[in-house]
Amino acid sequence: MKNMKLISICAALIALVMMASPAFAASIRIEPHGSYYGEPVMLTSPATFYVNLTEGTKQETMDPHIFLIMTETSYNSLTGNVVVNWTKEGTPYSLTITTWNKETTNVQVPPGAESGTIFNVATLQSHLVTSEPIYWAFEPFLDGMNITKTPTPFTITVPATDPRVAVYVLGKEPVRGEIPDLFNNRNPPTQPGFVVPEPIALAATTMSLAALAGYAIVRRKRKN
Repeated sequence: MKNMKLISICAALIALVMMASPAFAASIRIEPHGSYYGEPVMLTSPATFYVNLTEGTKQETMDPHIFLIMTETSYNSLTGNVVVNWTKEGTPYSLTITTWNKETTNVQVPPGAESGTIFNVATLQSHLVTSEPIYWAFEPFLDGMNITKTPTPFTITVPATDPRVAVYVLGKEPVRGEIPDLFNNRNPPTQPGFVVPEPIALAATTMSLAALAGYAIVRRKRKN
């Protein structure tokens, strides 16, 4: 019997450009994503992703932060710290996340984000397909690099026996030439959570979602 361990990772399928407010955008994209492959992509942990801006975006996004959300079950099953790795000008960098915030009510997170960019806890619970409390972390990463149309790779490692984690990237897009105080750009929300029935589905899964993309890092452990 296989014990499936799933990390759901949110990313964008459709690039949403500017919304009604000129200060809000959702032009950040995390790849690989379903629009390139026709279906969600399953990756083994640790997994490498690429963050960039969609075509047509005229300004770079500054002050990038990674926003991780996990279920309570996932948090309780951690066997070590979550680590994010990237490289800048040939030098490797890493972010070790040691502080997680627990939410049991429908507040808005993360702090410092505009109304069009911030999330309700209930929405994040829906994305993670859970009614449990959630734990979240919001940290600067990429060591001061801006997000541009050129993809920047980063790797996430989540050491847990029962992981389920949603991943977002937020940043600040200049408004009328000024860097805003609040985060106003992110990758659009998607509905993660995929179950892979057989190992072959790691390369190609038959599940798909209309106008949504999802990623999963899948780890398996066989019972004797």
